[in-house]
Amino acid sequence: MTKNLFIKTYGCQMNVYDSDRMADILKPLGYRTVDAPADADMVILNTCHIREKAAEKVFSELGRLRQMREHRREAGADMVIGVAGCVAQAEGEEIVRRAPYVDIVFGPQSYHRLPEMVARASRAAGKTVLETDFDVVEKFDVLPAPSADAGPAAFLTVQEGCDKFCTFCVVPYTRGAEYSRPAGDILAEARGMAANGVVEITLLGQNVNAYHGEGPDGRDWTLGRLIRELAEVPGLARLRYTTSHPLEMTGDLIAAHGEVPQLMPYLHLPVQAGADRVLTAMNRRHDRDTYFRIIDRLRDTRPDLALSGDFIVGFPGETDEDFEQTMDLVRRVGYAQAYSFKYSPRPGTPAAAAAAQVPEAAKAERLQRLQELLNAQQLAFNQATAGRTLDVLLERTGRRDGQLVGRSPYMQAVHVDAPGHRLGRIAPVIIEAGKANSLSGRLAADPARDAA
Repeated sequence: MTKNLFIKTYGCQMNVYDSDRMADILKPLGYRTVDAPADADMVILNTCHIREKAAEKVFSELGRLRQMREHRREAGADMVIGVAGCVAQAEGEEIVRRAPYVDIVFGPQSYHRLPEMVARASRAAGKTVLETDFDVVEKFDVLPAPSADAGPAAFLTVQEGCDKFCTFCVVPYTRGAEYSRPAGDILAEARGMAANGVVEITLLGQNVNAYHGEGPDGRDWTLGRLIRELAEVPGLARLRYTTSHPLEMTGDLIAAHGEVPQLMPYLHLPVQAGADRVLTAMNRRHDRDTYFRIIDRLRDTRPDLALSGDFIVGFPGETDEDFEQTMDLVRRVGYAQAYSFKYSPRPGTPAAAAAAQVPEAAKAERLQRLQELLNAQQLAFNQATAGRTLDVLLERTGRRDGQLVGRSPYMQAVHVDAPGHRLGRIAPVIIEAGKANSLSGRLAADPARDAA
């Protein structure tokens, strides 16, 4: 009997990958994904614990799901409610205490046991099934092959966990220690994706460039070596990776940006702050000059490289002078895109207990100034592409009839009028306008590709 599954995904690309794999795991039990929770026999909230009030948002959503389930029961149906991901890992017992009507609570290293948990929940007579053990090796050993309907672009997790212990971050506590999957398993998964029509893969990891997995030759492979091998997979035209740490930008990986044409000229390399004093307090284990040297080497290797970053303003103890150094770093580097946030204390992290918390008003004012600068840089980068012809992977239909939306090599969203048979293909697009968050253009004539 077919059953309906709805998964709401919060947070990063790794959660998107995890949600897709949960759906793959539940398919043999008869579950198919639907677009609305009210239609679902099972709803899973795949949560993220990085930002402030993440848990409260989950409890608010759970309250709405409880009401939906009551309506379904009145109509003679039912709903299994599950909470997955990092909030479940960090606050599983609190979820059980505050929302005992939840059927399943499980962390990001436990979701491979979903069929077993569903069976246990059906026998539990209203008692929540809680599963938060760390077993990342077993997880990847038993996951089924990815679905054949992933689309032209897909995520592939190659590394999990973090050993860096930045003082603001919960990832080491919710995802565990760094673990790199064997390279042979990754290559096999990538070949399967390519055989199903995937032409672009983004390699994922909390510290993806810390990848050190055993290769088929028995040797330790770096991310640079893995990228070079993935570039040989037939059908794979594009490779990306995220998220990176400056400490792991090795010479081998930097060289890959100039030597592997499939590796796109876009890199997300978070620095978080521009003042050495703040970087030390964050336990980032690098200074601003080290970051500048890495950027210089990357641009010497790939002059058209576009950079993205993460920034936290108002970290405990940050002064006005410290913040100005962050602004100076942004001006000197120049970002095509960036994510910026006010510091929010995460329970259990060292920074949360720091005495010198920055007033909320100061954080808000700094964030506004930083975002104005970053937005101006992004707009300028987008406008500079006008007149260029870029290869665009057309991934989905647009809002207007006859419109397709894709991604440029620099991760920009591109809107173009194109026939439906172009969907899932890479097409040359003449960029006509660069806007704040996207580009628009027209198809360039390409007889060779049109005939393919």
